[in-house]
Parts: sequence; structure tokens; C-alpha cells
Amino acid sequence: MTDWPEASTGDNRGGRYGRGSASARPESARVMRQVRRGQAPPPGPGPSAPPYGAGIPQQPSYVDGQGHGGQDGYDSGYNTGQVYGTPGGRGPGAGPGGRGPGRPAPDWRRRIKWTAVTVVTALVVTTVGTYFWADSKLNREVDLSKVIERPGAGEGTNYLIVGSDSREGMTAEQKKDLHTGSAEGKRTDSMMILHTGDNGSTLISLPRDSDVEIPSFVGSESGKKYEGTGRRVKLNAAYAEDGPELLVRTVEHNTGLRLDHYVEIGFAGFANIVDAVGGVEMDIPQDIKDPKSGADLKKGKQTLNGEDALAFVRTRYALAGSDLDRTKNQQKFLSALASQVATPSTVLNPFKLYPTMGAGLDSLIVDKDMGLFDLASMFWAMKSVSGGDGTSMNMPVSGSVGGNLKWDDAKVKQLVEQLKNDEKVTVSGN
Repeated sequence: MTDWPEASTGDNRGGRYGRGSASARPESARVMRQVRRGQAPPPGPGPSAPPYGAGIPQQPSYVDGQGHGGQDGYDSGYNTGQVYGTPGGRGPGAGPGGRGPGRPAPDWRRRIKWTAVTVVTALVVTTVGTYFWADSKLNREVDLSKVIERPGAGEGTNYLIVGSDSREGMTAEQKKDLHTGSAEGKRTDSMMILHTGDNGSTLISLPRDSDVEIPSFVGSESGKKYEGTGRRVKLNAAYAEDGPELLVRTVEHNTGLRLDHYVEIGFAGFANIVDAVGGVEMDIPQDIKDPKSGADLKKGKQTLNGEDALAFVRTRYALAGSDLDRTKNQQKFLSALASQVATPSTVLNPFKLYPTMGAGLDSLIVDKDMGLFDLASMFWAMKSVSGGDGTSMNMPVSGSVGGNLKWDDAKVKQLVEQLKNDEKVTVSGN
């Protein structure tokens, strides 16, 4: 005997079930005896039997048809879609948000802390790396220890800023484009004293045609001492005779002001810095056309590239005041350049900052004691001058002697005393 309805144990199972039957009823449509716990569900219409045929009895349910167990509370869980008996199907032991058993909630405070540590570390490493990279590029060629008979130090810091007509490293095409000519060696094209202190910054231009005395000095290369003879020359002749050290010695001797640092930049370096920073906006006071400098500029606000900027600061023959007017233009431009370099759009943009730093540091010549912080202080002081927090002026001039500009001795003495004491400058220049 078997429990298979209307079937036999042999291969011939009748016309409705076995293999080869014409009937569409599958073999799986078999009924197993069920053991039902508790009371039977109340009578009433129930789900219709599956269309397996008239001979298949309807299977009893474990539940009451509403997803609830019988009298003893048994619930298979299949009618509710629950898995392992947990609400929402999250599995046994699942925590809030569907996390698996034993998985703790994310520690967001810890994550934020380590993210901040990583960012700060990256910034420190980048800053330190940039510092050493920049420091290694400074050309510390000027030895101020060779300067003799120096004035006593005063309050604040004094920089001698020199623009030279050096053509070193320039190609023939660059010399042509920048209208620099091809003269050998180098001479000073502009000279300024920048004083920084607690009472604002003061930028003083020294006309290169200033009448000065060459004092006794020690040769920068020979080490030999040359006694002063009272010889008077134009200021730029001191640089041409024995370089930066004699220029510093001459300025200190004729002013009585001690110079703490020396900074020099040549033609090519100047133009490269301007181009690296993306140009400098200037308000040109008048139309300027000067074949010697290459300037061809219209009056009004405009952005000067490196070539135009160099032509602008070198122009003298197209200006009514000649060298005195040129020094004023140089002050305005250098202050505007420093202001442009110090803007967030440059400092916070590595694609602009590093080319600007590279162009500037490659072309600067400084004294052996100059550090990056000293250089940064100089640029910020020049920026403050352009922003109206400082003073810009020419060295006071009283007339001319043999074609050279004679300084006003009384005003120069007062000016130097105010700088030495780091007082607010009240002296006016030309």
C-alpha cells in the first residue's frame, strides 16, 4: 500500500499521473498527511484549491489565513515576509539601520578627528617642503660683512632694493622684445630704500643721478682697502665700480642710515614675475611713447604684462620730470606688483603661487643674511605702501651740481633721524 492517490507502485500508474500520461498534472501534486495543531479554522469560504484536478484534496493550513498562528501561537513567518522572526526582515540580532550582529555604530567623532589630523599633517608637510624649496632658490651673493665703517643700527628694518639692467641669461630675442640692448655687465636702473617699523612703511627712491661722495671701501673681490679721496660721482657709478657692497657703503656714508638687507632683480626676472602673476593693473597717468624703453602705452587703467611693465618702469625720456618722474612710476608699479602677489587669488592658488615664487626667487640676488621671512616682510611692507598705510617719496633734492641731482642736506638729515627712531615720516620729497 502507498499514500499516493489513485496510483500504483508500478510503471503503469493510470491515465492521469505517471510518466507518459496525457494529463498535464505534475507528479508533485501529491498530498501528504498533515498534523494540525490546535483548533481548526472557523468554517467559511477559503482559498480555492489549486487547479490540480478533482482528485486532489485541499491542503490544510498551519495558520488561520490571516498570518496568525493557531491556538498555540505558532507562526511560520512565511505569510508576513519576515526572515528569522525579526521585524522588517533584518535578520537575527540586526541593529538600527540594518547593521549585522555585533557591528557597532560608526564613531563619527573619531572619523572627523582623524580626517582633521590628516589634513593638518598634509598642510604642515607641504608648508615645510615649500619653505625649504624656496629657501634653497635664494641667491645669497652679497656679503655685507665686507662693508666697512657702518653707521649704528636704528629701530625697524631698512632694505636697499635695486633694479639692475642685467641681461644675464637672456636670449637675443628676449633682448630685442624687451628693448634692453646688449651692453655687457650690469648697472643700476633704480634704487630704493624701504623702511619697515611700527609706524608704517616708507619707500624712498634714490635717483640714480644723485650727487654722492665715494668713501673709502674694501674691494669686494680683491679685499684691498681703497682710501676715499672726496671723489663725487652719480650714485649709480658706485655700483658699476665695485658692485653691491660699494653701493651699500656709498648710500650708508652719504645718508648715515644703516642698511640691514640688500635685494636686487634684473630685467628678465622682473618681466617673468609680472607674467607669472598674470599681469599687474596700473592706472597710467598719461600717454607714454618712448622708443628707447619700448613703451607705447595709453592713458588710463590697464593690465601690463611683463614686457609692457618693464618698458613702463624704465621710461624717463618721455616724462617731463625725467628721472624723478620715473622713480615715482617705479614706486607705484612695485607697490602694485607686491599687492598683486599678496592677493588670495595668488597665495591660495598653487598653479599661480609656485610659478610666481619660482620666477621671483630665481632672479633675486640678496645678502647672505636674508631669509624668506625677511623677504616676505619686505613684500608685505610694499603692499601696505600701495594700500595707503605707508609713505612713498623721492629723496629730497635741492637742485643740481654739474648735471647731478643735489640732495637737500637739512631734509635728508631730518628724514634719516625719523627713520632711525622709527618715527612717522613728516619730511616731504620731490
